Amino acid sequence: MTSVGGNLSCAVVAVDGSEESMNALRWALSNLKLRSPALDSTNAGSFVVLHVQSPPSIAAGLNPGGIPFGGPTDLEVPAITAAIEAHQKRITEAVLNHALGICAEFNLAEPVIKTHVVVGDPKDKICEAAQDLHADVLVMGSRAFGPIKRMFLGSVSNYCAHHAQCPVIIIKGKENVDKKN
Repeated sequence: MTSVGGNLSCAVVAVDGSEESMNALRWALSNLKLRSPALDSTNAGSFVVLHVQSPPSIAAGLNPGGIPFGGPTDLEVPAITAAIEAHQKRITEAVLNHALGICAEFNLAEPVIKTHVVVGDPKDKICEAAQDLHADVLVMGSRAFGPIKRMFLGSVSNYCAHHAQCPVIIIKGKENVDKKN
């Protein structure tokens, strides 16, 4: 929880709705200390809850390719795209509401807690957002994929650990959440 003596102005916590990402949020709220506002300033630190949405075509696996018998090759069906976007918006709202509920358990809300949503590949967008938000630290969970899944899907946390411009804390498993530094 925030207290006097913290020196972080921006701690970004990436959440995707998974238990691992929510455990990372709990860990961050329990262990990281934000900068207190100066007496003559409102420049207090903040936790930024970051969620990355996949673009609609990636989310649905849509790449219709050519339509048989000479149809257009770059056809995008607006109704399908709109439905996917609406579904993703509902998912994002649910993820952020769950995260904000966790923040409320720590008696934290705006302006200490902020939310930020971006659209794209999580690996790249998390690193970009951390840089754009001038994060002092990036906190994220690890899904602990096995070697086969990791080979095909890659590890977002591993990518961010190597490419983010700030320190990255990766929380593995629930047992790390319950421990305080």
